[in-house]
Formats: sequence, structure tokens, C-alpha cells
Amino acid sequence: MTKRFTKERREHIHHLLTERKRITVKQLSEELDVSEVTLRTDLKEMEKVGLLTRTHGGAIMNEPTTATGSFKKRSQTNLKEKKIIAQRALSLIEDKSCILLDASTTALELAKEMKKLNMKLTIMTNGMSSAIELKENPYFNVILIGGILRPGSMALEGSVGIQTMDMLNSIDLLFTSSSGFSVESGLTDFNFYETDLKKNMVSRAKHVVALIDHSKFNTNSISSFARLSDIDTLITDHAVEIEIAKQITAHDVRLIDR
Repeated sequence: MTKRFTKERREHIHHLLTERKRITVKQLSEELDVSEVTLRTDLKEMEKVGLLTRTHGGAIMNEPTTATGSFKKRSQTNLKEKKIIAQRALSLIEDKSCILLDASTTALELAKEMKKLNMKLTIMTNGMSSAIELKENPYFNVILIGGILRPGSMALEGSVGIQTMDMLNSIDLLFTSSSGFSVESGLTDFNFYETDLKKNMVSRAKHVVALIDHSKFNTNSISSFARLSDIDTLITDHAVEIEIAKQITAHDVRLIDR
């Protein structure tokens, strides 16, 4: 079997757990051709970010929370900061643009601001809540990306979404957020299924805008979907530390932090 990098191996472990709900270290070792010591380290790190619960000799998949409860809780976290970011992001939007929004709660706040605009816009999103916010504006052409709706999420995920995006010849702006951001890892998230779609979004957009509140700086989740070099503009709510700001702008990223 071809050896996998750590990230790829952990993604595969997560996929197996999603299918089987529980798995043993011995089974993983046989299927992945990796030592049990390495796999125990993988499971320990994956448990830290809430992807699983370790058991004697293996791990089980964590039971998901309900979609409404989980999304509602996240949407209220750092709400003031998200509103500041959303208002700053509006200045990047031009009439007759084609815009892509991810399903993050920060993008939802942007959608709430966008719906007040008197511009002709085509907006594509995999966020059900954002689509609902935007649909009443008569100037907007709103396209909801199809896919699978999973527990604990208001995001539609999967390959169907990629096929939907093929409908558009050009995407001017992508507004996306993440669970974590660092100079080294870029934008990272917990959900492998959603990061696969986000990677595709990043690859299609002419201009990638990261919407990152201050609490996400210098934190990493398990799966990266955009390196710093993939980002064109980063918007946050607080002034960024001087050294970090220098590293961000050194990658030709426009930083909007005040």
C-alpha cells in the first residue's frame, strides 16, 4: 500500500469511522500498513479536535449534535466580531459580480448585509441559511449548491456541489471562513467533507477573501483547504499583531484589520 502523509492518513481514518462508527487500532494497522504506535498518536490528536472518542484498543465516532442546535450556537459565538467583518467585506463587492459564499456563520452575517444592496449579483452558496437571507432581494440571482445535509451542519456538502459550480463560467469573489487560521497552515477546518468542497471553491475563484475573527488566529484544525498563498484578501475584526501582519502581507495578501 502507498504510504500516506499524516493529514491524508487521518482523513482516511475519519472516513472509515464515518462508515463503520467504530474501529480498532489493529484493523487500522492492517488496512493502512502503519504501526499501531503511529495510529494511537493519530487517534489521540483526532480526539483533541472532537472527531472521535478513543476506546480500549480503538475509537468510536462521536455522536453528532442536532443541526439546529449546533449551527445556532456557532452563529451566536463572536457575533459582534462577525458583524464587523461582514461590514468591512461589503466594500469589495461590485455590481454585476458573481459571488461564492461558503456555509460559515461569518458568511451568513455577510449575507445579511448583502441583502440590503441595490446591485445585480449572482450569488452561489452551499449555506442554506445564507440562501434564505438572500433570496428576497429582487436584484439577486441566488443559486443553492446541492449536496448532502449532515447532522450538526447547515451546509450542503459533496460532489453534487462541485457539479453545480460547473454552471458558472467565472466566479469573481469567494468569501470563506474557517475554524482556524495560521501563517503555516492557512485556513483549516474539522469537516473533511466540507473542506473538499471548499478546496474546489478556492480553485475556481478569481479573488479569495478570508473572513477570520481574531479568536481563530494561530489555531489549527485537522484539514487545510487554503494555504496563505491561495488567499488574496484577509479581513478580521481586530488589529493583527505586527509580526503576523508582516508575514501575511509578505505573501501578497491584502490585510483589512481596522
